[in-house]
Amino acid sequence: MKIHTQETQSARQNGSALILAVMLLLMLSIFSLGVLKSAEGAHVQAVRHKRESAARAAAQAAYEKAVFAMSQEPDLLSTLAAGPLSAALNFPDSQSSYTVNLAAFMQAKPVYRITAVGQSGTFDQTIQTYVIQAVNGWAMGRCQIPTGATSLTDVNFVNGEKINMPIEINKLNDSPDLRDIKITGNPSFLQPVNVSESRRSSVGVDKYRDVMSTFKAGIFFDQPQIRVVEEEVINAKINRFKNNTNTRFSFTPVAAAPLPNRLPAVHLEFFVQNGRGKVRITNHCTIRGFKQAYDNRTYDFKIKPGSGGDQFERYLIYAYHVRSSNADDNGDRFIVPLEETYVSQDFGGLVSIAGGQIFVDGNVILGCRWPDMGPLADMVQGQITVAATGNIWVGNSITVSDYDDLGNHYPRKADGLPSDLNPNILGLVAKGVIKVVDPGMSAYSYVDGSPIEPPGYEYVPIGLPDNPFWPNSKNRNLPDPIIVEASLTIGGGGWGAENVKRSYYGGRKENGGVQDTLILRGNITESIRGVVGITNQDGYLKEYHWDPRLQTGILPGNIWLKGKFVPVPGGWNERQIVQNQE
Repeated sequence: MKIHTQETQSARQNGSALILAVMLLLMLSIFSLGVLKSAEGAHVQAVRHKRESAARAAAQAAYEKAVFAMSQEPDLLSTLAAGPLSAALNFPDSQSSYTVNLAAFMQAKPVYRITAVGQSGTFDQTIQTYVIQAVNGWAMGRCQIPTGATSLTDVNFVNGEKINMPIEINKLNDSPDLRDIKITGNPSFLQPVNVSESRRSSVGVDKYRDVMSTFKAGIFFDQPQIRVVEEEVINAKINRFKNNTNTRFSFTPVAAAPLPNRLPAVHLEFFVQNGRGKVRITNHCTIRGFKQAYDNRTYDFKIKPGSGGDQFERYLIYAYHVRSSNADDNGDRFIVPLEETYVSQDFGGLVSIAGGQIFVDGNVILGCRWPDMGPLADMVQGQITVAATGNIWVGNSITVSDYDDLGNHYPRKADGLPSDLNPNILGLVAKGVIKVVDPGMSAYSYVDGSPIEPPGYEYVPIGLPDNPFWPNSKNRNLPDPIIVEASLTIGGGGWGAENVKRSYYGGRKENGGVQDTLILRGNITESIRGVVGITNQDGYLKEYHWDPRLQTGILPGNIWLKGKFVPVPGGWNERQIVQNQE
């Protein structure tokens, strides 16, 4: 029999404890290694997430910077024709860059491609999006009219007025900070309204609280400014237009007739003949201008060049005009089909589709000599833009045809607007003003300080004769309503009517009653408001309709002035690249 001593048992117990301790140490080591590994994984994951977020934020910042840079270019198309617009940005833990190119034309509208890349550590985030310039319906540099060299008066939207056109109004930066839209009663804004000012004043007062219900389609605050108020921008766009116009249709008229206050002009008469859109052009016309003697006698002001839009001057309004008596023989007057004015513009190898362009370094008169041009006078059949460094005067209704040159018919909508498929469009761009003339000026005694027809020159009537049996009579009128279907861009003032009564001075010749009706179907971009009429006193009652066809542009010399760019549907794409694992 084997006998165990106390020492043997103690040795066994010590051995077991040692094994247990070793096992415990091993388990603790494995657990610690797991905790360390887990902590290391969490740290790596946190770093990766931080880098990923930083790269995404940097790419987004580059995109926003690209859109801002686009809005600051005087003429983005001219810039991109010379090469891409690009820049780099640096941040504490990331960097990014952007590149802007002209990608394509969507009908007449340029489509721009923005590529924005953000990078942080091993992460690259790329945003590629296609954007277009937002198009407005009625854009105003100021919702005010000039009443003197430096004085302005607010324009009110009044009770019962319906504005079926998107509206954009620049921030006034007034002090005290008041609402930039002046409202009397309860007008209805049936389309969205965008303003550059904030809803709240600088001291936190809600300026729009009492009028929010009038904006049926919504109002949006803190929107980008319309750049029509910037003389540099207007000059850049008109210069690009001029440089891309066929030299045959680029005019510098001379006012040669010995009339007081003479102004040089080109007279354009659009009409349709034998199913084709045409224009009769008369160069070297001489306008007899008229100007009231004092500021407080007139509303006919334009922006003083070089003043930054803060100073105004009375300008010579249209009274009548003459042309050379042998204009047909000396080449001053000729007729061409509209397609002969068509050109395409090349922007860095990307060519626009064709459209008509006429450029005038001077003034333009629109309106046919009745009844010379037949039953389809003052009708545009084609796509054409007229740009002038001076003023554009409207001397009759001007509409677009419901047919094209192939004989296709585009019936009008129930509200009178052209069909969405109608290809005929007229664009008018002026560095001065665009105004409806007073047809009675040629018959006023205070205008006739000299013979109305100097030797060698012929009086050119516009509008309609009071007596249809005397077509050349000085006694003229405009139809009521007068209808203008066009896209209007006014860099030196506003759209409106001339010689609207102020105090006891002026006063237009209406067709009947106190006020006629002015119907506009198109859009307006004006640097400052022009007077259209004085309620129940003189001028016109407004009826303005937004033509949605203009969202695709005026061919081919697009002169948009909105500083906002928006992605096209489906035009946003993001992708991420991880170069290697950290």
